[in-house]
Amino acid sequence: MSRAEVPSRRTVLRGALAAGALTAVPGAADAAQTQAPYRNPLAERRADPHITRHTDGRYYFTASVPEYDRIVLRSSRTLRGLITAEEAVIWTRHATGDMAAHIWAPELHRADGRWYVYFAAAPADDIWKIRIWVLENASPDPFRGSWTEKGQLTTAWDTFSLDAHTFTHRGHRYLAWAQHEPGLDNNTGLFLSRMADPWTLTGPQIRLSTPEYDWECVGFKVNEGAAVIKRNGRVFMTYSASATDANYCMGLLTADARGDLMDPASWSKSPEPVFASSEETGQYGPGHNSFTVAEDGRTDVLVYHARPYREITGDPLHDPNRHTRIQRFGWRADGTPDFGIPVRS
Repeated sequence: MSRAEVPSRRTVLRGALAAGALTAVPGAADAAQTQAPYRNPLAERRADPHITRHTDGRYYFTASVPEYDRIVLRSSRTLRGLITAEEAVIWTRHATGDMAAHIWAPELHRADGRWYVYFAAAPADDIWKIRIWVLENASPDPFRGSWTEKGQLTTAWDTFSLDAHTFTHRGHRYLAWAQHEPGLDNNTGLFLSRMADPWTLTGPQIRLSTPEYDWECVGFKVNEGAAVIKRNGRVFMTYSASATDANYCMGLLTADARGDLMDPASWSKSPEPVFASSEETGQYGPGHNSFTVAEDGRTDVLVYHARPYREITGDPLHDPNRHTRIQRFGWRADGTPDFGIPVRS
C-alpha cells in the first residue's frame, strides 16, 4: 500500500457550501499549512464520521457509536467546539424488526427544507441483512421536532447495502452508496443514482467502482463510504477500501463537472490509495471520510476515523477505538486533492 505525498504549499480554493456538496470558486493563498493544527481526536470512539456546516453557521456532527445501537448528534459554532459539545441521541434502534441491529454510518443532510438522516440497519434476527434507511425531520433545528421513519431506501437489488451519501450537481440530486451486486465476487461496490426525492431513487442505478486493485481487497473486497467534493471543474468522490483494520484506506474517483455523472465512462479511478495508514504518525486504518470547511469558509477540512495502533485482537468491527479526526488539506497544481498523511494526535 503506497502512501500519499505530504501536502505542499499549494493554492487552496475559496470554499462555499452548496446543497449536499462542497463547491468552490478561485481563492487566495493556502492557509491550510499555516494555521494551528486541530486537536485530535475530535471525538473518541466515533467511527464513520460526518460533519456538515449548515447555512446557520453551525457544524453538525454524527457518527457510528461502538454499540451500533443509536444515532447521535452534536453541534457547535466551531469545529473545535464539537469536542466538548453535548451529544444528543436523536434515534434509537428498535427492539425487534428490521431496524434493530448494526446501526451504522449515519449522515445528516438538509434537503428540500427538511433534515434527513441516512443510515444502515439490520433485522434483529438477521444482523447481516443490512439495508439503507431514512429519517426525516421538518424542524429547522435537527435537535428539535420529531424524526419520522421514511422507511427503507429501495435499490435495484435487495442485497447488502449501506453508506448512503447524497449531493446535488447541476440541478439534480444524487445518491451514492455501497452495495453487493449479485453475481460479482466482492463484498461491495459503489453505485450512483438520481433521486426523485430525498428518500426515493429514480432512473438507472449505475456501478461506479468495484474492488479491483490489491489495496482494495485486503481482508475483504470493499468499496464503501463515498463522499463528494467539487473543485477545479471536477467532481471528486472519495471512498474507503479493504477491511476495517490497518489496511483500510481511501481511494478516489474523478469526473469532469461538465460531464454526465450517470455515465460510468465519465469517471476515472486513481490506481493508488490517496490516504492510508502512517507508521510515521502512528495512525492506522484512516477512512470513511466526509468533507467540511474551516471557520474561515475557505479552508478545506478532511473528516475521517482512524485507530492509534495497528494490531487488533479479534474482529476489527468489535474494536471500539476508531476515533474521529480532522485535518486541513490543500490542492496540487493539477487541481487534485492533496490529503497528505494522517496527522499526529
